[in-house]
Amino acid sequence: MWFTRVSLKNPVFATMVMLAIVVLGVFSYQRLKVDQFPDIDFPVVVVTVDYPGASPEIVESEVTKKIEEGVNSIAGINALTSRSYEGTAVVIIEFQLHIDGRRAAEDVREKVATVRPTLRTEVKEPRVLRFDPASRPVWSLAVLPDTQASANGRQGATSAAVASLGSAGATPGGQNSAVELTTWAEQILKKRLENVRGVGAVNLVGATRREINIYLNPQALEAFGVTPDQVVAAVRNENQDLPVGAIRSLAQERVVQIDARMQRPEDFGRIIVARKNGAPVRVEQVARVQDGAQEVESLALYNGERTLLLSVQKSQGENTIEVVDGLNAAVAEMRAQLPPGVRLETIGDSARPIRVAVNNVRQTLIEGALLTVLIVFLFLNSWRSTVITGLTLPIALIGTFLFMNMFGFTINMITLMALSLCVGLLIDDAIVVRENIVRHVQMGKGAYAAALDGTQEIGLAVLATTLSIVAVFLPIGFMGGIIGKFFHEFGVTIVAAVLISMFVSFTLDPMLSSVWHDPSIHTHGQRTRPVTFYDRTVGRVTGWFDHATEALAEAYQGILRWS
Repeated sequence: MWFTRVSLKNPVFATMVMLAIVVLGVFSYQRLKVDQFPDIDFPVVVVTVDYPGASPEIVESEVTKKIEEGVNSIAGINALTSRSYEGTAVVIIEFQLHIDGRRAAEDVREKVATVRPTLRTEVKEPRVLRFDPASRPVWSLAVLPDTQASANGRQGATSAAVASLGSAGATPGGQNSAVELTTWAEQILKKRLENVRGVGAVNLVGATRREINIYLNPQALEAFGVTPDQVVAAVRNENQDLPVGAIRSLAQERVVQIDARMQRPEDFGRIIVARKNGAPVRVEQVARVQDGAQEVESLALYNGERTLLLSVQKSQGENTIEVVDGLNAAVAEMRAQLPPGVRLETIGDSARPIRVAVNNVRQTLIEGALLTVLIVFLFLNSWRSTVITGLTLPIALIGTFLFMNMFGFTINMITLMALSLCVGLLIDDAIVVRENIVRHVQMGKGAYAAALDGTQEIGLAVLATTLSIVAVFLPIGFMGGIIGKFFHEFGVTIVAAVLISMFVSFTLDPMLSSVWHDPSIHTHGQRTRPVTFYDRTVGRVTGWFDHATEALAEAYQGILRWS
């Protein structure tokens, strides 16, 4: 083969090509993302519409059917299902697997937007969400009270929280403490976590947010002749900032705006609701204003104790392990800035099972490679031949990372399993080529001629063997369905590794065989007296194994002659 001749005539060039493959593979390995499974896009879009107070029958006729008729004309839909509940309609659109999920979601949003004017005004705005397994939280953090802190420490923590949040008049304990802790978590902790590279969203569960509640007094409303709608309208109109316009002159331009947003809770009580007999009726006369907390919409418990939970979602295509490492580093920095009486504890870490699974497969890969080299050494009984053939393994494995990076693959259980399974296949071509070159050397040929003739003689058989392996595994990478999406990286990874090993067997192995002579070739099969330390230790084992295989070969030849 022509590249065998090129490598034999230009050994330095062949060496540089192998080094280039290794260097590019190492750089690609550093850029590869690590995940548990391949990044699979499931083209499923869910439309959720709320219709408060409506029965399932009304939701079905007024909302669900209209949404179904609107999105049914989108191309590529595989299945369309819907569910109508009390006050809620859910429409699930499953697209064919070759459809891009983001584009499908955009098409659904366009169709839903055209259907929206036909829905009743009581119907809430439809929500269109794309099913994405990568959107699940990868890390969770709990904000817990520090039970080991003393009572004075807890009291100081509350005072510090009050001072830092600027909430004058708040008293320690109870709802106020929960509100202050939520405010600290939203304004400081959440923003710090959002600044970590790769974080897509931080959701707060179990929060108790501050809210100004106005409790109406029915007797006072009746006495003053004021309706609840008047109170609502007054609060809405008075508590806002409005731009009025601009005053222009030849020399300057001034912007005019109304700054009427309330600054303190007691300011709400001074809002004028109406005027009776020329006297203003204020909110504090018909209602009670309380600086309290919102109604609980979500609840987070840790060991039966109420807590604040921050769940973090990573951005699309980010490395899960790098994101979690950045979050852990951010929390470590935040521990020194925590208010007294508060502690942070990580309760969910998706990177941990990924690390364990990937490390187990990686360890299996290394063990398989070492055992393969050991078996080759026992059969060849020459450390030079073992090195020449064994170099195919690291070059092929590292070079595969280059193609994985080019194809957008990740280091996951599927790709590592593919590399583990093909370890034995990668060294087959090199063994066959090396054995044939050794046979030609034993026939009395020179190293260069033996390398060239031996490779050319066996080249077609090695090529046919490699292509048969490619023909078996390449179709696996192009199977259909969800399973095909998972095994796409499996088949392509094995094919890339096998092709690289064949290229190395036809270039590096003949070149090394031509320039690196092995004296043990001429003594093969002969019993020699142990001279060196190697001959007296490892050489005894390999020599015994070599003589055993020779005896087995002679016995097999005798059986063939007899038959």
